[in-house]
Amino acid sequence: MVWLRHLAINDLRNIRDVSLDLQSGLNVFCGRNAQGKTSLLEAVGLLARGRSFRTEDSPSLIRRGAGGLRTRGEVARDDRSNALEVELEPGRRQFRVDGRDVVPREYQGRLEVVVYSTDRLRVIRGSMRDRRQFLDRSAGALWPSYRADVRAFERALTQRNAALREQSSDLDIWTERFVDLGARLRERRAAYAARLSTALRDGFRPQDEDYRVTLRPEVPATASEMRQALAGELRALTARERASGRTLAGPHRDTVMMLLNGRDAALEASSGQARSLLLALVLATLEVYREETGHTAVALLDDLDSELDHDRTRALCAEVSGRAQTLVTSAHPGWAESLRDQGSVFRVSEGEVRCA
Repeated sequence: MVWLRHLAINDLRNIRDVSLDLQSGLNVFCGRNAQGKTSLLEAVGLLARGRSFRTEDSPSLIRRGAGGLRTRGEVARDDRSNALEVELEPGRRQFRVDGRDVVPREYQGRLEVVVYSTDRLRVIRGSMRDRRQFLDRSAGALWPSYRADVRAFERALTQRNAALREQSSDLDIWTERFVDLGARLRERRAAYAARLSTALRDGFRPQDEDYRVTLRPEVPATASEMRQALAGELRALTARERASGRTLAGPHRDTVMMLLNGRDAALEASSGQARSLLLALVLATLEVYREETGHTAVALLDDLDSELDHDRTRALCAEVSGRAQTLVTSAHPGWAESLRDQGSVFRVSEGEVRCA
Protein backbone atom coordinates (compact mmCIF):
# COMPACT_ATOMS: atom_id res chain seq x y z
CA MET A 1 0.00 0.00 0.00
CA VAL A 2 1.20 3.50 -0.89
CA TRP A 3 -0.25 6.28 1.22
CA LEU A 4 0.36 9.83 2.34
CA ARG A 5 1.28 9.77 6.02
CA HIS A 6 1.81 13.52 6.51
CA LEU A 7 0.82 16.56 4.45
CA ALA A 8 2.09 20.16 4.78
CA ILE A 9 0.88 23.07 2.63
CA ASN A 10 2.05 26.66 2.42
CA ASP A 11 0.36 29.43 0.43
CA LEU A 12 -1.90 27.40 -1.84
CA ARG A 13 -5.08 29.32 -2.70
CA ASN A 14 -6.61 30.35 0.67
CA ILE A 15 -4.39 27.99 2.69
CA ARG A 16 -1.55 29.83 4.40
CA ASP A 17 -0.02 27.11 6.57
CA VAL A 18 -1.46 23.64 7.20
CA SER A 19 0.25 20.55 8.59
CA LEU A 20 -1.64 17.35 9.37
CA ASP A 21 -1.24 13.61 9.83
CA LEU A 22 -3.46 11.34 7.75
CA GLN A 23 -4.84 7.85 8.18
CA SER A 24 -3.97 5.09 5.73
CA GLY A 25 -7.69 4.49 5.19
CA LEU A 26 -10.47 7.10 5.17
CA ASN A 27 -9.93 10.82 5.80
CA VAL A 28 -12.98 13.11 5.64
CA PHE A 29 -12.73 16.92 5.30
CA CYS A 30 -15.92 18.77 6.17
CA GLY A 31 -16.72 22.46 5.92
CA ARG A 32 -18.82 25.08 4.16
CA ASN A 33 -18.16 25.95 0.54
CA ALA A 34 -15.06 28.03 -0.34
CA GLN A 35 -13.26 27.16 2.91
CA GLY A 36 -10.40 25.20 1.35
CA LYS A 37 -11.60 21.58 1.25
CA THR A 38 -11.00 21.06 -2.44
CA SER A 39 -7.69 22.94 -2.18
CA LEU A 40 -6.48 20.25 0.24
CA LEU A 41 -7.15 17.58 -2.37
CA GLU A 42 -5.58 19.80 -5.01
CA ALA A 43 -2.42 20.01 -2.90
CA VAL A 44 -2.23 16.20 -2.78
CA GLY A 45 -2.70 16.06 -6.55
CA LEU A 46 0.04 18.65 -6.99
CA LEU A 47 2.33 16.65 -4.73
CA ALA A 48 1.69 13.51 -6.77
CA ARG A 49 1.75 14.86 -10.32
CA GLY A 50 3.36 18.29 -10.13
CA ARG A 51 0.22 19.90 -11.55
CA SER A 52 -3.31 20.75 -10.48
CA PHE A 53 -6.28 18.61 -11.47
CA ARG A 54 -8.43 21.79 -11.49
CA THR A 55 -6.53 24.21 -13.72
CA GLU A 56 -3.66 24.50 -16.18
CA ASP A 57 -2.96 28.03 -14.86
CA SER A 58 -0.39 27.09 -12.21
CA PRO A 59 0.33 30.66 -10.94
CA SER A 60 -3.35 30.97 -9.96
CA LEU A 61 -2.72 28.34 -7.26
CA ILE A 62 -0.44 30.70 -5.32
CA ARG A 63 -2.13 32.49 -2.44
CA ARG A 64 -2.66 36.17 -3.12
CA GLY A 65 0.25 38.19 -1.78
CA ALA A 66 2.61 35.20 -1.57
CA GLY A 67 5.62 34.76 -3.82
CA GLY A 68 5.12 31.02 -4.28
CA LEU A 69 3.62 27.89 -2.80
CA ARG A 70 4.99 24.68 -1.38
CA THR A 71 3.41 21.33 -0.66
CA ARG A 72 5.27 18.56 1.17
CA GLY A 73 4.38 15.03 2.13
CA GLU A 74 5.73 11.88 3.71
CA VAL A 75 4.79 8.94 1.50
CA ALA A 76 4.81 5.43 2.97
CA ARG A 77 5.40 2.51 0.61
CA ASP A 78 5.94 -1.06 1.82
CA ASP A 79 8.61 -0.82 4.52
CA ARG A 80 10.08 2.55 3.58
CA SER A 81 9.05 6.18 3.22
CA ASN A 82 10.05 9.20 1.13
CA ALA A 83 9.69 12.92 1.68
CA LEU A 84 8.25 14.51 -1.45
CA GLU A 85 8.10 18.24 -2.11
CA VAL A 86 6.84 20.50 -4.90
CA GLU A 87 7.65 24.20 -4.85
CA LEU A 88 5.94 26.50 -7.32
CA GLU A 89 6.70 30.11 -8.21
CA PRO A 90 5.68 32.07 -11.33
CA GLY A 91 7.79 30.61 -14.13
CA ARG A 92 9.50 28.04 -11.88
CA ARG A 93 8.63 24.57 -10.57
CA GLN A 94 10.96 22.55 -8.34
CA PHE A 95 10.70 18.88 -7.32
CA ARG A 96 12.50 17.34 -4.36
CA VAL A 97 12.79 13.80 -2.99
CA ASP A 98 14.17 13.46 0.53
CA GLY A 99 15.41 17.05 0.33
CA ARG A 100 17.28 16.52 -2.95
CA ASP A 101 16.39 18.45 -6.11
CA VAL A 102 15.33 16.08 -8.89
CA VAL A 103 14.08 16.38 -12.46
CA PRO A 104 10.39 15.59 -13.14
CA ARG A 105 11.25 12.23 -14.71
CA GLU A 106 12.90 11.07 -11.49
CA TYR A 107 10.08 12.44 -9.35
CA GLN A 108 7.14 10.87 -11.19
CA GLY A 109 5.66 7.57 -10.08
CA ARG A 110 6.35 7.87 -6.35
CA LEU A 111 2.76 8.83 -5.53
CA GLU A 112 -0.28 8.52 -7.77
CA VAL A 113 -3.83 9.81 -7.31
CA VAL A 114 -7.20 9.24 -8.93
CA VAL A 115 -9.68 12.10 -8.75
CA TYR A 116 -13.46 12.42 -8.56
CA SER A 117 -14.73 16.00 -8.63
CA THR A 118 -17.44 18.08 -10.25
CA ASP A 119 -14.78 19.66 -12.48
CA ARG A 120 -14.01 16.21 -13.85
CA LEU A 121 -17.54 15.73 -15.17
CA ARG A 122 -16.14 17.11 -18.42
CA VAL A 123 -14.78 13.58 -18.94
CA ILE A 124 -18.44 12.51 -19.34
CA ARG A 125 -20.07 15.63 -20.77
CA GLY A 126 -17.17 17.66 -22.16
CA SER A 127 -15.30 17.63 -25.44
CA MET A 128 -13.80 14.61 -27.15
CA ARG A 129 -10.40 16.07 -26.31
CA ASP A 130 -11.27 15.83 -22.59
CA ARG A 131 -11.97 12.11 -22.94
CA ARG A 132 -8.85 11.42 -24.98
CA GLN A 133 -6.80 13.32 -22.43
CA PHE A 134 -8.38 11.33 -19.57
CA LEU A 135 -7.30 8.04 -21.15
CA ASP A 136 -3.82 9.25 -22.08
CA ARG A 137 -3.06 10.74 -18.65
CA SER A 138 -4.41 7.70 -16.80
CA ALA A 139 -2.44 5.29 -18.98
CA GLY A 140 0.61 7.55 -18.71
CA ALA A 141 0.49 7.20 -14.93
CA LEU A 142 0.88 3.44 -15.41
CA TRP A 143 3.52 3.36 -18.11
CA PRO A 144 6.25 5.99 -18.56
CA SER A 145 6.68 4.62 -22.08
CA TYR A 146 3.07 5.60 -22.82
CA ARG A 147 3.85 9.21 -21.86
CA ALA A 148 6.88 9.05 -24.15
CA ASP A 149 4.70 7.72 -26.99
CA VAL A 150 2.23 10.59 -26.54
CA ARG A 151 5.03 13.18 -26.61
CA ALA A 152 6.63 11.62 -29.69
CA PHE A 153 3.28 11.53 -31.48
CA GLU A 154 2.56 15.17 -30.62
CA ARG A 155 5.96 16.22 -32.01
CA ALA A 156 5.29 14.32 -35.25
CA LEU A 157 1.83 15.93 -35.48
CA THR A 158 3.35 19.40 -35.08
CA GLN A 159 5.94 18.72 -37.76
CA ARG A 160 3.42 17.23 -40.18
CA ASN A 161 1.08 20.20 -39.73
CA ALA A 162 3.98 22.55 -40.47
CA ALA A 163 4.83 20.56 -43.61
CA LEU A 164 1.20 20.76 -44.74
CA ARG A 165 1.01 24.52 -44.20
CA GLU A 166 4.31 25.15 -45.98
CA GLN A 167 3.67 22.49 -48.66
CA SER A 168 7.10 21.20 -47.77
CA SER A 169 8.95 18.51 -49.68
CA ASP A 170 9.42 16.50 -46.46
CA LEU A 171 5.68 15.96 -45.99
CA ASP A 172 5.99 12.29 -46.98
CA ILE A 173 8.71 11.74 -44.39
CA TRP A 174 6.60 13.26 -41.63
CA THR A 175 3.53 11.38 -42.82
CA GLU A 176 5.39 8.07 -42.49
CA ARG A 177 6.59 9.04 -39.02
CA PHE A 178 3.09 10.18 -38.05
CA VAL A 179 1.54 6.90 -39.23
CA ASP A 180 4.01 4.77 -37.26
CA LEU A 181 3.57 6.74 -34.03
CA GLY A 182 -0.17 7.25 -34.48
CA ALA A 183 -0.83 3.55 -35.02
CA ARG A 184 1.18 2.69 -31.91
CA LEU A 185 -0.69 5.25 -29.78
CA ARG A 186 -4.03 3.99 -31.04
CA GLU A 187 -3.04 0.43 -30.12
CA ARG A 188 -1.96 1.37 -26.60
CA ARG A 189 -4.95 3.63 -25.97
CA ALA A 190 -7.32 0.86 -27.08
CA ALA A 191 -5.60 -1.64 -24.78
CA TYR A 192 -6.00 0.69 -21.81
CA ALA A 193 -9.66 1.38 -22.67
CA ALA A 194 -10.29 -2.37 -22.75
CA ARG A 195 -8.72 -2.74 -19.28
CA LEU A 196 -10.96 0.04 -17.99
CA SER A 197 -14.06 -1.54 -19.51
CA THR A 198 -13.28 -4.83 -17.78
CA ALA A 199 -12.85 -3.07 -14.44
CA LEU A 200 -16.09 -1.13 -15.03
CA ARG A 201 -17.95 -4.36 -15.71
CA ASP A 202 -16.79 -5.87 -12.42
CA GLY A 203 -16.90 -2.70 -10.32
CA PHE A 204 -19.30 -0.05 -9.00
CA ARG A 205 -22.56 -0.33 -10.95
CA PRO A 206 -25.58 1.23 -9.19
CA GLN A 207 -28.88 -0.27 -10.35
CA ASP A 208 -26.88 -2.76 -12.45
CA GLU A 209 -26.11 -0.09 -15.05
CA ASP A 210 -23.69 -1.14 -17.78
CA TYR A 211 -20.63 1.10 -18.27
CA ARG A 212 -18.10 0.82 -21.10
CA VAL A 213 -15.43 2.82 -22.87
CA THR A 214 -15.32 2.51 -26.65
CA LEU A 215 -13.09 4.02 -29.35
CA ARG A 216 -13.71 4.97 -32.96
CA PRO A 217 -12.33 4.05 -35.37
CA GLU A 218 -11.94 0.51 -34.11
CA VAL A 219 -8.36 -0.69 -33.84
CA PRO A 220 -7.41 -3.48 -36.30
CA ALA A 221 -5.93 -6.73 -35.03
CA THR A 222 -2.29 -6.32 -36.11
CA ALA A 223 0.24 -3.48 -36.06
CA SER A 224 0.58 -3.68 -39.86
CA GLU A 225 -3.17 -3.35 -40.32
CA MET A 226 -3.21 -0.38 -37.93
CA ARG A 227 -0.61 1.47 -39.97
CA GLN A 228 -2.41 0.64 -43.21
CA ALA A 229 -5.72 1.88 -41.79
CA LEU A 230 -4.30 5.20 -40.62
CA ALA A 231 -2.39 5.71 -43.88
CA GLY A 232 -5.64 5.06 -45.77
CA GLU A 233 -7.51 7.64 -43.68
CA LEU A 234 -4.86 10.24 -44.49
CA ARG A 235 -4.91 9.45 -48.23
CA ALA A 236 -8.67 9.93 -48.32
CA LEU A 237 -8.25 13.39 -46.76
CA THR A 238 -5.30 14.58 -48.87
CA ALA A 239 -7.11 17.45 -50.59
CA ARG A 240 -8.81 18.68 -47.43
CA GLU A 241 -5.58 18.52 -45.43
CA ARG A 242 -3.62 20.51 -47.99
CA ALA A 243 -6.37 23.14 -48.07
CA SER A 244 -6.61 23.45 -44.28
CA GLY A 245 -2.94 22.93 -43.41
CA ARG A 246 -3.91 20.51 -40.64
CA THR A 247 -3.79 16.77 -40.03
CA LEU A 248 -7.42 15.65 -40.05
CA ALA A 249 -7.13 12.01 -38.95
CA GLY A 250 -5.26 10.21 -36.19
CA PRO A 251 -5.30 9.69 -32.41
CA HIS A 252 -5.67 13.45 -31.81
CA ARG A 253 -9.08 13.38 -33.54
CA ASP A 254 -10.36 9.90 -32.64
CA THR A 255 -13.69 9.41 -30.88
CA VAL A 256 -13.82 8.23 -27.26
CA MET A 257 -17.29 7.36 -25.99
CA MET A 258 -18.40 6.67 -22.43
CA LEU A 259 -21.38 4.35 -22.74
CA LEU A 260 -24.24 4.00 -20.27
CA ASN A 261 -26.36 0.91 -21.03
CA GLY A 262 -24.99 0.97 -24.58
CA ARG A 263 -25.82 4.65 -25.22
CA ASP A 264 -23.65 7.76 -25.31
CA ALA A 265 -23.57 9.07 -21.73
CA ALA A 266 -22.72 12.58 -22.93
CA LEU A 267 -26.18 12.75 -24.53
CA GLU A 268 -28.29 10.36 -22.49
CA ALA A 269 -27.09 10.37 -18.85
CA SER A 270 -28.95 12.30 -16.17
CA SER A 271 -26.94 14.39 -13.72
CA GLY A 272 -26.94 11.57 -11.17
CA GLN A 273 -26.06 8.96 -13.78
CA ALA A 274 -23.17 11.08 -15.07
CA ARG A 275 -21.78 11.36 -11.54
CA SER A 276 -22.18 7.62 -10.97
CA LEU A 277 -20.37 6.86 -14.22
CA LEU A 278 -17.55 9.26 -13.34
CA LEU A 279 -17.21 7.63 -9.93
CA ALA A 280 -17.19 4.20 -11.56
CA LEU A 281 -14.42 5.39 -13.90
CA VAL A 282 -12.37 6.63 -10.96
CA LEU A 283 -12.71 3.32 -9.15
CA ALA A 284 -11.92 1.39 -12.33
CA THR A 285 -8.79 3.52 -12.82
CA LEU A 286 -7.81 2.76 -9.24
CA GLU A 287 -8.26 -0.98 -9.80
CA VAL A 288 -6.32 -1.09 -13.09
CA TYR A 289 -3.48 0.85 -11.48
CA ARG A 290 -3.35 -1.65 -8.60
CA GLU A 291 -3.47 -4.65 -10.94
CA GLU A 292 -0.69 -3.31 -13.15
CA THR A 293 1.72 -1.88 -10.58
CA GLY A 294 1.01 -3.94 -7.47
CA HIS A 295 0.63 -0.66 -5.55
CA THR A 296 -2.33 1.51 -4.62
CA ALA A 297 -3.09 5.06 -5.69
CA VAL A 298 -4.66 7.62 -3.35
CA ALA A 299 -8.35 8.27 -4.05
CA LEU A 300 -9.39 11.94 -3.94
CA LEU A 301 -13.19 12.20 -3.82
CA ASP A 302 -14.42 15.79 -3.83
CA ASP A 303 -17.97 16.65 -2.75
CA LEU A 304 -18.84 12.97 -3.00
CA ASP A 305 -22.26 13.19 -1.33
CA SER A 306 -23.62 16.17 -3.27
CA GLU A 307 -25.98 14.21 -5.55
CA LEU A 308 -25.52 10.60 -4.52
CA ASP A 309 -27.50 8.74 -1.88
CA HIS A 310 -25.88 9.12 1.57
CA ASP A 311 -26.18 5.46 2.53
CA ARG A 312 -24.69 4.40 -0.79
CA THR A 313 -21.79 6.84 -0.53
CA ARG A 314 -21.11 5.72 3.05
CA ALA A 315 -20.87 2.11 1.88
CA LEU A 316 -18.75 3.24 -1.05
CA CYS A 317 -16.32 5.02 1.28
CA ALA A 318 -15.93 1.82 3.26
CA GLU A 319 -15.25 -0.17 0.09
CA VAL A 320 -12.75 2.26 -1.42
CA SER A 321 -10.86 3.02 1.80
CA GLY A 322 -10.51 -0.73 2.35
CA ARG A 323 -8.47 -0.85 -0.87
CA ALA A 324 -6.59 2.47 -0.80
CA GLN A 325 -6.07 5.65 1.19
CA THR A 326 -9.10 7.83 0.54
CA LEU A 327 -9.54 11.59 1.04
CA VAL A 328 -13.16 12.77 0.86
CA THR A 329 -14.70 16.25 1.12
CA SER A 330 -18.25 17.11 2.16
CA ALA A 331 -20.26 20.20 3.07
CA HIS A 332 -22.62 18.15 5.27
CA PRO A 333 -21.50 17.73 8.91
CA GLY A 334 -24.04 15.00 9.66
CA TRP A 335 -22.84 12.79 6.83
CA ALA A 336 -19.21 13.41 7.75
CA GLU A 337 -19.90 12.44 11.37
CA SER A 338 -21.51 9.20 10.21
CA LEU A 339 -18.10 8.19 8.81
CA ARG A 340 -16.18 8.72 12.04
CA ASP A 341 -16.21 4.98 12.76
CA GLN A 342 -14.42 4.41 9.43
CA GLY A 343 -11.58 6.91 9.76
CA SER A 344 -10.57 10.48 10.65
CA VAL A 345 -12.78 13.55 10.32
CA PHE A 346 -11.33 17.05 9.89
CA ARG A 347 -13.02 20.45 10.04
CA VAL A 348 -12.00 22.98 7.40
CA SER A 349 -12.68 26.69 7.89
CA GLU A 350 -11.09 29.72 6.17
CA GLY A 351 -8.12 27.72 5.00
CA GLU A 352 -7.41 26.16 8.40
CA VAL A 353 -7.79 22.45 9.24
CA ARG A 354 -8.28 20.80 12.61
CA CYS A 355 -9.12 17.28 13.68
CA ALA A 356 -12.80 17.13 14.62
